[in-house]
Amino acid sequence: MSATLNSVPGDKRIRAYVAAAFALALVALMALDTKVISLSELESAAGFSPQQFAQETFPEIQAYVENNAVNASVLAPEVLQDAGAAGEKYGVAAGIGHIVPVSLSGIAVESRGGVYTLEVADVPSDIVIRVQTGPAINGTTLRDTTGNIQFGDFTNQIEYQDVGAALNDEMKRQVLADISGQELTGKTLEVVGSFTMINPKNWLITPVSIAIIE
Repeated sequence: MSATLNSVPGDKRIRAYVAAAFALALVALMALDTKVISLSELESAAGFSPQQFAQETFPEIQAYVENNAVNASVLAPEVLQDAGAAGEKYGVAAGIGHIVPVSLSGIAVESRGGVYTLEVADVPSDIVIRVQTGPAINGTTLRDTTGNIQFGDFTNQIEYQDVGAALNDEMKRQVLADISGQELTGKTLEVVGSFTMINPKNWLITPVSIAIIE
């Protein structure tokens, strides 16, 4: 049978009591030295935050697109004549083609997965214009549209990709929240956004502003 503490010789009991007291004192000191850290402090300590970057940067991207957008009725014939020259004139070079800021007013005639096809006056019918309204926003058009956000600005490819996704999420929060879940077919939309001109006859616009005007 194992011995109780009282059955242990006196000097050993004293050492046991001293060790226990020391352990309790150490725990108390650790508790006093413990600091409660908020989520924002944890993010700061962790380093780069794509979400914070997007929150701070999206208004600048939005202003750039709005200030540089060319009307679709002006852009369309130039694109059909020479897509490369039109992209060079109005947009910035991307990995493939150019990213061009554009403005338009059009009727939403069809929706597939939150992507609306628009019928736009004074734009040739052989150009298909679509706009992303969520919930999924694909691509890195917002990240790349100004030409000022470069891979070399970040630690690695993961951060660079995360920024693209975070900017899409921030746009959804600031721009699309008011129309989320609405059926837009048949309504007239006023859109400002950017698209990557891979196929000059197929524009997929990522918006920086959308207004329902009818």
